[in-house]
Parts: sequence; C-alpha cells; structure tokens
Amino acid sequence: MTPDDAFGSLNRITGLAPFKTPEFSGSDPVLPTPYGAASAAAAALGLAASAVHEIWRLRGGEAQTIAIDLKLAAASLVSFALQRLDGKEVPRPGATNPTIALYRAADRRWIHLHGGFRHLAKRTLELLNAENDAESIAAAVAKWNAFALEDALAHLGLCGAVARTAEEWRTSPQGVALENTPPISLTRIGDAPPLRLEKGEEPLEGVRVLDLTRVLAGPTAGRTLASHGADVLAVRAQRLETIEAFDLDTGHGKRLADLDLAKPADAEKLRSLVRGAHVFVDSYRPGALAKLGFTPAALAHAAPGIVHVAVSAYGAHGPWGARRGWEQLAQVATGIALEQGAFMAARAHRRRDTVPALIPAAVCDYVTGYLAAAGAAAALLRRIREGGSWKVEVSLAATAQWLQRLGKADAMGVPDHWLSGIGLDGHMKSCETKRGRLDFLGPVVAMSKTPPRWLRPPPEPGPAQWLYE
Repeated sequence: MTPDDAFGSLNRITGLAPFKTPEFSGSDPVLPTPYGAASAAAAALGLAASAVHEIWRLRGGEAQTIAIDLKLAAASLVSFALQRLDGKEVPRPGATNPTIALYRAADRRWIHLHGGFRHLAKRTLELLNAENDAESIAAAVAKWNAFALEDALAHLGLCGAVARTAEEWRTSPQGVALENTPPISLTRIGDAPPLRLEKGEEPLEGVRVLDLTRVLAGPTAGRTLASHGADVLAVRAQRLETIEAFDLDTGHGKRLADLDLAKPADAEKLRSLVRGAHVFVDSYRPGALAKLGFTPAALAHAAPGIVHVAVSAYGAHGPWGARRGWEQLAQVATGIALEQGAFMAARAHRRRDTVPALIPAAVCDYVTGYLAAAGAAAALLRRIREGGSWKVEVSLAATAQWLQRLGKADAMGVPDHWLSGIGLDGHMKSCETKRGRLDFLGPVVAMSKTPPRWLRPPPEPGPAQWLYE
C-alpha cells in the first residue's frame, strides 16, 4: 500500500469530508522490515497536518501545501536515538536492563518481559525469583509455561507478552475484541456549542491541551499538537519515574507542571485547568485517571466541548483492556515480531525459524502518537463544525493491526545502517536546556504557510496555569 492509500484509509475513518492529501515523496521500504513503517508514519503525520490545515482555513488562513518525505518520516520513528546532549548520545532506555528482553519458556514459546521502570523490574524479578542478570532470568523463565507467566505478570500489574503469530493474535480473546477496531476512533460523548477560534498566526494558536502522559506514544501526541501552535501543558507528579531520552525527545514545545493527583489540592488544581482546556490527552493505564475522577464524562461535564484522547496499549476494551504495555509488547503480541524474525533469518540466509525480532524503530509508539494528534485535530474540527464533546481512542495494538493491513514490501536489500543514507543534516535542530545543549530532529512535515515548529525546549516544572491568564 502506498502512503497515499494509507492516508486515504485514515481519511475515511475520521468521518469527515476528505482532507487535503499531502504530497508524499519516496516509498517503502525505508527500514529493514517487510512492514510499511515509513508509509504508516507519513500517512499518520499527514492526517494530523491535513486536519490542522482545515482548522487553519476555517480560521481565515490561506490554503497551503503539505509535503512529507518518507525517509524523514521513517527517521522520526527513531528520533529519541538521534538526540545529542552536549555532543554526547543520550543513553537509550533498556539497553542494560535484563528485564526488558525476550526469553524462552518451558513450552519453547518466547515471551517478552518489560520492566521498564524500577518498580516494574523489581517486582518482575520477585515473581521470577531471579537475580537482575540475563542468565538468572532466562533460567527462571525456562521453568514457566509462557502463557501462565504472561497471565501472572498481568495479574500483578506487570508487563509481558507471549510472541504470537498474527493468526494467533486475531483469534485470541483480545484480538477478537479489537477485530473491527480502526487505528483511530472518534465518538461524540456530549453536547456543546460549536467552537469559535479567532484568526491566529498558527493553526492551533489558542488551543489548550492538557498532556497527562508518560514515555513515548502519548507525549508524542502532545508534541505534535505543539508543533502546530497549541499551548500544551504537560502534567506529571515528580515522584513518578520517567525516561530521560524520551522526556527530551517528546518535551519540545510544551510546558510542564508538577501536580500529584493523589493530593486533593493538586487534583482540584487540575480540575480548574480542565475548565479552560480544549483537549485532554490520557496515556496512563486505562482506568487509572478515572479512579481519580477524571473520566471522559466528568471532563465533558466540567468543560463542555472538550476532546478526550485515550492512548492505551491494547485498547480500553476486552480482557487486556486494563493491562500495561509498551512498544515491544505490541509488536510481540500481535504477530509482528515473529514475522520480523522470519525476515531477519531469511536476510541472514538462515533457516526460517521462530525466533522473534523487533522492527528497528518505535513504530507503534510514534505512529500511535501521530494518530492521537490527528484524532484530536479531527475532533476539534468536528467541534468547530457541529459542536459536541468528543472522545478519541488509539492504541499500540490497533496501530500494529493497521500496520499489518498495509501490506508488505521487499526489504531484503535495505541495509541495517539505513539511517546513514537519509541525509538528516538539514533537518537537525538545536536548543539550550538546563541539562545542556540538545541537538534533535525537528518536525518532518513541511507546510508552506505555517511550517510546524517547536517554540520551547523540553521543559522544567513551572506554573500550573494556562498562558496569558
């Protein structure tokens, strides 16, 4: 499937009149994977830009061109790895964490563990009765049935997924629950008058976004909206663990407020911010913020017309709806990793075996973030045209399923060092942060009148208030 076809499929899902189709240049394969990762990224970025472009026109802005190079879209899927802080590579998360890896169980099935935060790693080791090294973990996993271990991890609120084939995923209870789930879902959840936005310098100028997210997919949504001029206020308790490489990568254009929602005063402060918000992005485990009173219905009651964006690992419904998840687990559970493993074995002229491998990019995370931003912009457009409060749902698993439906490309000739052939020098930007000088990949979408840009560096905590209050 070409990027134009992928864009068209997303365009139809929004239920709006056809958006302006971007000018796509290049084609898959770009990465060493049979999946159309670059097309998926370009189409999702293009949908967000096209929805924003329509909002811009309705605000009195001139029509403009939108262009996306598939090689740059592919590079955006590893943007966290392209960063340099004072000239040095920012340590990559999980590189030395043995609780983030694939292991073989007693039934010879592969399972991917993910102790991405310290407390998750600690409790995973306790469940396995293992030391914090790969050899000890491998020996412990080898005593388990893979599916029993997967269930035990989920029962304890930990993270892991068995490597399934695509067919095994489709026929699994969660695969069945997601069978007809599109990569973006828009649902009207309440009544509100149409939104009126005055003409501004940027398409989303004056749009206020509350960003309650961590790690990668959710924060990418807020970063994308910020690139089009939205006032994005990230809200996070400083006691919660984060990952520096991802914080730097996805913090561009935002402000940050330290609010601990377990404290009544901080929760009330967030409610006051909600009353002035247009968009609320939630990427915590489904139900976590709802327990604190921040349900879509409550948000729509407090701020009629709000757009609630829910970003999850496996979708909010089905038996896995409340499970935590990560990029690697979405690839492993849905069948992508086994197919990638077979591809890698064929490239190396080995026999086709069932050792899973990961696409060398955070495809599900970044594309899901782009889809979330596109859904938010599309919902804002629906509110401008017809009013109402809206809910947008995206998930890593739904994105993986969509990626699988896009078809395959012959990537046998793509080198492992694919990034070196893209030529990123003209697209790298720099800014000063309190941690040092940061070099990073700038926005990869080109718009002739309102080029996306980030006006602020990754933030330090500041006031919990909207701009110009």
